[in-house]
Amino acid sequence: MAKGEVIINERLCKGCGYCSHFCSRGAIEIPGDKFSPEGYSLPVFAHPEKCNGCGVCGWLCPGFSLEVYKIKE
Repeated sequence: MAKGEVIINERLCKGCGYCSHFCSRGAIEIPGDKFSPEGYSLPVFAHPEKCNGCGVCGWLCPGFSLEVYKIKE
């Protein structure tokens, strides 16, 4: 089964939450305790074991702050 890895560029992230909202597997969360220097609430790749590398989070990110990689096992 393929797994995924999501890398979040915190300098580009605007904290919109699309990545977390549209991740059907719940791999990305916005805990509310991590902020960018500009004050945006940052997402966290909290559950890598749930990610299948589909890329939806990266496609929907308006700030292009996510890189998604599919890893074959």
